[in-house]
Amino acid sequence: MRPLAQSLILSLGLLLIAGATPTALMAQQGTAGWTPELAMKVKNIGAVRVSPDGRKVVYTVSQAVMTTERSEYVTQIWLANNDGGDPLQLTFAEKSSDNPQWSPDGKMIAFTSSRSGKSNLYVLRLIGGEAEQTTDVKTAVGNFAWSPNGKQIAFLMRDAPGEDEEKGAKGKDDSRWVDENVKMNRLHVINIEKDANGKREPRKLTGDYNVDGDFDWTPDGKAIAFTRTKMPKADYWTTGDLMAVVVDGGEVKTIAATNAAESGPKYSPDGKWLLFLVSDDPPRWAGYRRIAVVPAGGGPVKLLAETHDAQPNVIDWSADGKNVFFAETRGTVSRIYSLDVNSNAITELNKGNEVISGPSLNRSQTMIGFTLQTNDRAPEAYVSQLATFSPVQVSRANADLPKLPLGKTEVIKWKSSDGLEVEGLLTYPVNYQAGKRAPLLLIIHGGPAGVFTQSFLAGSRGVYPTAAFPARGYAMLRVNPRGSSGYGQKFRFANIKDWGGGDYQDLMTGVDEVIRMGVADPDRLGVMGWSYGGFMTSWIVTQTKRFKAASVGAGVTNLMSFIGTADIPSFIPDYFGEQPWENLEIYRAHSAMFHMKGVVTPTLVQHGEADERVPISQGYEFYNALKVRNVPSRMIVLPRMPHGPNEPKMVLKAKQTNLEWFDKYLGTN
Repeated sequence: MRPLAQSLILSLGLLLIAGATPTALMAQQGTAGWTPELAMKVKNIGAVRVSPDGRKVVYTVSQAVMTTERSEYVTQIWLANNDGGDPLQLTFAEKSSDNPQWSPDGKMIAFTSSRSGKSNLYVLRLIGGEAEQTTDVKTAVGNFAWSPNGKQIAFLMRDAPGEDEEKGAKGKDDSRWVDENVKMNRLHVINIEKDANGKREPRKLTGDYNVDGDFDWTPDGKAIAFTRTKMPKADYWTTGDLMAVVVDGGEVKTIAATNAAESGPKYSPDGKWLLFLVSDDPPRWAGYRRIAVVPAGGGPVKLLAETHDAQPNVIDWSADGKNVFFAETRGTVSRIYSLDVNSNAITELNKGNEVISGPSLNRSQTMIGFTLQTNDRAPEAYVSQLATFSPVQVSRANADLPKLPLGKTEVIKWKSSDGLEVEGLLTYPVNYQAGKRAPLLLIIHGGPAGVFTQSFLAGSRGVYPTAAFPARGYAMLRVNPRGSSGYGQKFRFANIKDWGGGDYQDLMTGVDEVIRMGVADPDRLGVMGWSYGGFMTSWIVTQTKRFKAASVGAGVTNLMSFIGTADIPSFIPDYFGEQPWENLEIYRAHSAMFHMKGVVTPTLVQHGEADERVPISQGYEFYNALKVRNVPSRMIVLPRMPHGPNEPKMVLKAKQTNLEWFDKYLGTN
């Protein structure tokens, strides 16, 4: 990009944060539709929590902050009535405030913030005053939960470095042994009231193992159920067992420990039962979960009905303990369900094309809060009564977004090469004229057990400018090939030992379908994807020359070197059934790096430099092979970025470079 163009883009980003309205910016720049820069103005909504009495709602609003010296997403907490009235911003610190949780009496909220330099726990009394810091940790406070009587808060915290380790780090004598002296996440509890010395001292509850994810207090506040894993690393989720610890005495009891992975405990309102999720046995990365209940003190486990996608996310019990609420993806939308614990009957609460995320019941279990969005509606906070599901919008965080046209999106279906029905989202160019063929961009999700849903096209966090593409005259096809979530276990497991096989055919037949419909120009096709989507993109350019441009984002390009360098070394062997030294051919046959001979497609490579999930070496391998082949290619390294870019300037750079790349090779003008 020329220096002038760079300065214009930077100026636009700074003006957005400085307060210039998107409409004014469009007038200044002559913009006719969505751009990557405008998409960064979209705010994200989360942690929608209804007060115990159902009258008030807290939620978080996150926005990109980009100045000459800053690039971060900052989250603030808001308060409103349950009908959206009297919205009030509660936090204003320069650093984020997140995960607000109501005290049982509804008079306070607790939240985490890194305003002190570390992520600490704060309490804010709603009658007025400043938020009070209640912890002073050396690492970071993770998930937390109020005790039922509101006198204590339990929280997760990673072990801090020892004194010798701190000295070693300062003196550059900080070598370390892999998988030794691992810092565990442990459960702690702290009193809200200060002691006689005016202090609050956290007390550690758990021992030499890792506490993972969610935990739950018994209704009487005497014990806490949690999930234990062997290590705090992503690869060890398969070792999850269900445990409980007595808060006062510290005694720990095993509730459920099998070869399956147990997680997500929640006590019934009467405290007699413990609800949790259990994986298949042995656990599979492709994903299979059942809702189960067990007596609170341990005993026989009862599996409840298998859900549509076999990947339920438990929300909570009903107030009478007769039902369990859960959320799950169904095709390209999301659903909230009620499951009768005795009859196993499943009832769908919501219908339509909305995408609901983060559902949470209030303490009285009468109302539910969540984020809701659609293809053409930006995310906002909503609440509903449980008795009659009817969402009420309570936030207006994105009300000032420009009323720019978004390409029409519709769900299309087709038969793959083996007759399997596949579904995808086809987005038409803005102001599309029927019968006119447009350049088509195939976008592939990660996972492979990810899924494309009908979420807002102009999201600010994604690496692909999915609102700018249609504004520039592109059609987009986002396919959910075999291996995706949302279509049941059989569909999700259909790519086992077959990456680049049936899933590749699902994608190609989808492109063929859009061409058959008269929408796509077969001579102007582009393809892109991140993570597993990057794998598929790298694979596609080794299998066909039909695409005129490609973008490989954080792609797995060499299955063999991936398992030796990634933080999830068990992932690929689980999908393919064997290690490379046991079956070298299957790894070679399914890796793009071993099929580079005929590649001609101009390819952009994007990768985060701090990516542990798919190490950047995967990107370098592919880029260097492209250079040897004299294929037109560029590689952009995103410094500091993990697997998913988390700084707005880096997200914006990914959006911009993708748009520039496809404009160069598929230009719509």
